Amino acid sequence: MSLLKEFRAFAMRGNVIDLAVGVIIGAAFGKIVSSLVADIIMPPLGLLIGGVDFKQFAWTLRPAQGDLPPVIMHYGVFIQNIFDFLIVAFAIFMAIKLINRLHQKKVEEPKAPPAPSKEELLLTEIRDLLKEQNGRP
Repeated sequence: MSLLKEFRAFAMRGNVIDLAVGVIIGAAFGKIVSSLVADIIMPPLGLLIGGVDFKQFAWTLRPAQGDLPPVIMHYGVFIQNIFDFLIVAFAIFMAIKLINRLHQKKVEEPKAPPAPSKEELLLTEIRDLLKEQNGRP
């Protein structure tokens, strides 16, 4: 098999396409969650801690010297990214929990046993008659 045919067979496999769709949707979902954290959650949280935006938290390791820019550690951005991660992880956890719950309901629903056939009914009657004749209730 040529390399091109082999690659085409690999790329068109269902799992690869599903993975690609998942990555694209995940990237879009990440942008939504980042906006949720940055625009909805962090402003009230910053207000609670004195009206400071987390992105402004920084630690100057070395001030600017001549033409050299300052060396700054922006730990507030890191804190915001931690909030992003926790919210994404929680949202994925809840989605998987919901999917598992829906899947369990499908599996747990027992099907009604099929009605016994005429032969089974006849055999059951014969068994019961034999038990009566042998003196067993």
